[in-house]
Amino acid sequence: MIAVLALQLDRVARRLFPFALSALLVVLSVVPLPVPGYGLVVPSFALMAVYYWAIHRPDLLPAAAVFVLGLLEDILTGAPTGLNTLVLLLVYGVMRNQRRPFLGKPFAVMWFGFFVVAPAASFGHWLFASALAGRLVPAHTAFIQCLLTLALYPWMTWLFAAGQRAFLRRN
Repeated sequence: MIAVLALQLDRVARRLFPFALSALLVVLSVVPLPVPGYGLVVPSFALMAVYYWAIHRPDLLPAAAVFVLGLLEDILTGAPTGLNTLVLLLVYGVMRNQRRPFLGKPFAVMWFGFFVVAPAASFGHWLFASALAGRLVPAHTAFIQCLLTLALYPWMTWLFAAGQRAFLRRN
């Protein structure tokens, strides 16, 4: 009986890994660092996670989980409710539908795709934020955030892939 329960708990934990790691990254992204202005340009770890998991394991990060991640990010960052949620859901939908060209390809192909998606997501985020503010908000922070997100993506991909290899072997 205990062995069956342990096996079921193991399966649940493995299925929750992409969401749990993504939620942890969202929480860690709001931890203050002693770097002036860092809070304004924190890389979008949620965007990196959603992009990666929508391609590699969308079965383990469904749209409902992406919604929760976006809502968590909105709440923790003080963004207008639904702003990050909308951007992440749009990225998730696009990447889930366009995942075939990326599967089994070298990392450079995935990173090239991210070089298209991240600026589009940053622009969308900036555009929606401007619309909600009723004026054009400064774009330089979105630009710097996008550059940092692009630069850190290879490291985060390594983390996601290592976790996928370690915890998410297909049964």
